[in-house]
This record gives sequence, C-alpha cells and structure tokens, in this order.
Amino acid sequence: MDGFHLAYPLRLIPYVAITLIFAFTFHEFAHAFVAYKFGDNTAKKQGRLTLNPLKHLDPIGTILILLAGFGWARPVPVNRFYFKKPRLASILVSIAGPFANLILASLGFIVGYGLMRFNIASSTQFDDFLMIFINLNIVLLIFNMIPLPPLDGYRIIEDLAPHHVRAKMTQYEQYGMLIFLVLVITPLDQFTIQPIFSTIVPWLREGLSNFFYNLYF
Repeated sequence: MDGFHLAYPLRLIPYVAITLIFAFTFHEFAHAFVAYKFGDNTAKKQGRLTLNPLKHLDPIGTILILLAGFGWARPVPVNRFYFKKPRLASILVSIAGPFANLILASLGFIVGYGLMRFNIASSTQFDDFLMIFINLNIVLLIFNMIPLPPLDGYRIIEDLAPHHVRAKMTQYEQYGMLIFLVLVITPLDQFTIQPIFSTIVPWLREGLSNFFYNLYF
C-alpha cells in the first residue's frame, strides 16, 4: 500500500468532488438537452434531461477521477433515428458534452480574473477550488474527445465516417471498450493517455487563461 497514491492530495478532494458534481452533470445534461432539441426524447423519458447530479454520476467513473485523474459519468441514451438529420444532430449531441466542460472552465477563468480585476480578495481555499475546477473541466473536455469508444470523440468520428466505414467500426466497437480500458488503466497510459494530457491540457489552459486575461486587463 506504500505505493498507492490518489490523483489529488486529500485536502483537495472536497474541491474535486464539488467540481465533478458540476462537470459531470452539465456534460450529460448538455447531451440530453441537444438531443431533445433535435427531436429525441429518449433521455427525457429516462429522467436524464435534468441538472440533478444523482441522475448522471457513475460510481466507477467518479472513483477513477480520484485515483487516476480522469473518469466519466453515466452515458446519456441517444436514439439517432428520431433525428431529422441524423448525422448532423448526432455530431452536435456528441460535441455538446465537451463543450459544456469548456464553458465551465471558461467560467472559472471569468470568476478568477474578475476578482483580480475588481480587487476583490479571495481566500487560498477558493483559489485552490478554482484551479481544480478549471483543470478538471479541461481534462474532461480533452479526455472525452479521445477517439475511442465509448467517448464522445469516437462518436463524432463515427458520424463523420462514410457508411461503409461506419459499418466496420460498429463491428469492432465491442472490442473498443477493452482497448480503452487497457490504454487508460494500465502502464500503457504513459505512452497513450498521459502524453495527451501533458501536452494538450496545458496548451488549452494557457490559451484560455491568456484569452480571458486580455479581456480584463
């Protein structure tokens, strides 16, 4: 047990938990909302068109955030056959979740730089929370755009692919989850997932930080 470590220090776990409630809830709600707007009420019928976190949190995905630094919520059910334009609607539904995390991360910068701009003092605890809030939402944004099933990035590629390619992808999708788990929870993550996080996450965080800093100052 000496080698076991959480992805976050214990003092930050409450901030992580609060962030997850917002991040997972808005992510899945965004999927359900956009699907509903395009004519699919499957998620609404199952009680997923809601901001109630209990309807969206997945126990395993939430625990993995604490252990590995990334995770997932319960996928929102989507029936593309209700869509008038299935391919376009499906792509927008898939993008909606990561875009919700982008909005939340942006709100974190807006609040943080807003406090600085108007000389409003904030506590160290609140600064730590904002750091976690921004970072986790960026991580979830990037993580969900990875093109592996069952992530949103895979769904986007699936809908962009020609029909014959899509048919082949569907055949092998059952193995996708196994490949996904091998890549993210084994030492292979050092050569797959972690390089993505160590490059794209800081790049996006710095880009958003510069953008909102220039808006205020």
